[in-house]
Amino acid sequence: MSTLFYFILTIGVLVSFHEFGHFWVARRAGVKVLRFSVGFGKVLWSYQKAPEATEYVISAIPLGGYVKMVDEREGEVKSEDLPYAFNRQGLPARSAIVAAGPIFNLILAVLLFWVALVVGEEGAKPILGKIEAGTIAAESGLLEGDEFVSVNSKPTPTWTEALNVLIGAALDGDQEIKLIVKDRQGREDVKWVKLDHADVSDPEKLYKRLGFTPWAPKLPPVIDKVLPDGAALAAGLKPRDLLVSADGAPVGDWQQWVEYVKSHPGKPIAIEVERDGARQALSITPKVVQIPAARAGEAPKAEGKIGASVFIPDEVRNSLTASYSLGPLEAVPAAFIKTYEYSFSTLKMMGKMVLGQASVKNLSGPISIAQYAGESANIGFVHFLKFIALVSVSLGVLNLLPIPVLDGGHLLFFGIEAVKGKPLSERSQLFFQQIGIAILVTLMALGMIMDIQRLFQ
Repeated sequence: MSTLFYFILTIGVLVSFHEFGHFWVARRAGVKVLRFSVGFGKVLWSYQKAPEATEYVISAIPLGGYVKMVDEREGEVKSEDLPYAFNRQGLPARSAIVAAGPIFNLILAVLLFWVALVVGEEGAKPILGKIEAGTIAAESGLLEGDEFVSVNSKPTPTWTEALNVLIGAALDGDQEIKLIVKDRQGREDVKWVKLDHADVSDPEKLYKRLGFTPWAPKLPPVIDKVLPDGAALAAGLKPRDLLVSADGAPVGDWQQWVEYVKSHPGKPIAIEVERDGARQALSITPKVVQIPAARAGEAPKAEGKIGASVFIPDEVRNSLTASYSLGPLEAVPAAFIKTYEYSFSTLKMMGKMVLGQASVKNLSGPISIAQYAGESANIGFVHFLKFIALVSVSLGVLNLLPIPVLDGGHLLFFGIEAVKGKPLSERSQLFFQQIGIAILVTLMALGMIMDIQRLFQ
């Protein structure tokens, strides 16, 4: 229910802002708006100041919305309303009204990124953990304990920020990525991450191929949080339980326990825990999770997960975390830059998928979006804002694509009209709109297929 709530909230905010863009510009362009609706279907609530005024509506299905304008193409129009009809407006006015929806989505992204940057967030310091042989991290000469200072000259105060910039640069097609790192003694050095086309075709494989894992200190195997519906909850584990042994062997630290769990997917493990000074025996069966192959030709492997986190003492946590925020003025250009970078990356990824240079696994449907909405909201307010901003960028960029039916398709028709001096015939527009519908249905089907595959991985 929580996931569903945050999904509906996300879609409601994004669609409302998108449609408000059309509405706001239409009103200022002199077009009469009959109805502004949030949602589709049965009307649950409506408000209309006067019979000739705009009707504001909230409808039953909160997965969309629309703005209904006076338009001769959609029905009979009163003679007194003809000057205010959309189809009778000049080309610049019609173009501005159509473009306003996706542009408002990009504006919303800027606003949300600005709020996230000003509020700030706390995250793990970008310190590298164990470097596996054969990974890009090893090939780049990076060592365990190295801390990222910047990636391609962009400061990276947290692990999430470092990874986002790094993977973003890789997906943007950078063949070499410049890292500035400092070692345990505080000495800074320059490292170069070298990539080829095969490295960036699939973000999941890219992440594995990079081999960048966060550093973790040796911690006692004490349970902190037990996640719902996980193996730990089913086994009866509770916060502050100390793991003493697994299958008769002593558990020395948390990482040792994690590795043991990973190597036992779907296999029962006999454990002994210490709780409130007394020891008791339990049995736990780690959930099976499929991990994508790190390199082409390798098969994916199964790992075990129990759905529990480790207890970290405050003094250790403080030494491993960093806070990051900007002042209100300083955050303005940073928010615009983030929106531009994510817009460009989204557009570039779409192009790579069309050319076959990137996997369709990058597509996400409603199930994945709902899951990410719930997960980001559970992590924290700032993460949820950033998630909405990212989806808003995707929605804005997608709607600007020159695909008939989308806003970008209408703008394409207007461009042709500007060149020809007259609109395309209704027959031609209908033909291209049918092609656009076929493209969108295909994309939606692929997104759903990818979502269903992820559910069973």
